[in-house]
Parts: sequence; C-alpha cells; structure tokens
Amino acid sequence: MRCPFCSFEDTKVIDSRLVAEGGQVRRRRECLSCSERFTTYEAAELLMPRIIKQNGSHEPFNEAKMRSGLMRALEKRPVSLEKIDAVASQIEHELQATGEREISSLVIGELVMNQLKLLDQVAYVRFASVYRDFKDLNEFRDEIDRLAKEPAEDGESTADDERSTDSVS
Repeated sequence: MRCPFCSFEDTKVIDSRLVAEGGQVRRRRECLSCSERFTTYEAAELLMPRIIKQNGSHEPFNEAKMRSGLMRALEKRPVSLEKIDAVASQIEHELQATGEREISSLVIGELVMNQLKLLDQVAYVRFASVYRDFKDLNEFRDEIDRLAKEPAEDGESTADDERSTDSVS
C-alpha cells in the first residue's frame, strides 16, 4: 500500500479489525519511510450480474430501478425505510451469490416478489399485478386466494384468520 503522505510504496499493518458487521476490514498502517499513520478499509468487490431483459436486450443491474419498484409497491404502506433497505440488500446479496455473470430479469422479479410476500402482502399483490400483468379482477382474486392459503409468516394473520376472529366476537 502506497503512503498517502510521502508516496513511499511500503507500509506495515499495525492493527486490523472487522467493521460493518464483518463486511469490511479496517487496517491501521504506518509508512516505513516517513512513519506517518493512516487508516484503510478493505472490502470484497463483488460484481453484479448483467440483466437479460424479456425482449432479449442486456443492461447493467440498476439498484435504483429495483428500489423504485419496491418503493412503488410499498407506497403508503406501514413499512420502514430500514426494512426496505434490508430487503434491497438481501436481493442484491442473493444476486451476487448466484455467481452468474448474466441473469434474467424474471429471476429478479421473483426475488422481489418473494421478499415482498414476507414483508407486506398488500405490496406483494400490487407488485405481482404489474409484474405478472394481471388482466382482470379474477387474476387478482386468484392471487389473493393463493396468498391466503399459505401459512402466515412471523405471526402475521391471514385474511381468513381475521374473518374467523370477527365471527367469534
């Protein structure tokens, strides 16, 4: 590592620590020439795969575009920005973990829908309606029925659970 003060090409590491939940290494270094000390951060550089669109074209992965789709689906829903950031990071991590250089936009859509299904079911149905290009109310109804039949996650209640509770009162 080159010294930022005198440009000498050799430094020694004095201290190393994990930071950012283990995602980075913080290193204290000392220049062997001028004895100045400085800090560097080291992180793995993982490339995002290129996206193969449905029309066959290729484009770089666009995090802002994915987040925009998440935000539209979650508009006016009681979901914090922290949770949205966590979902976006999870999707990006899953894409990187594939190790693929190119990946279909359909795979990304499915990853987004899976995360939305766990996060907010209304947002999931909103996203699915656009992503799967619902043509009429019956397609909405079918998707909602399919969602209601799945076991509830994290103590969330399904629409059927709420209806049965109301009839008992």
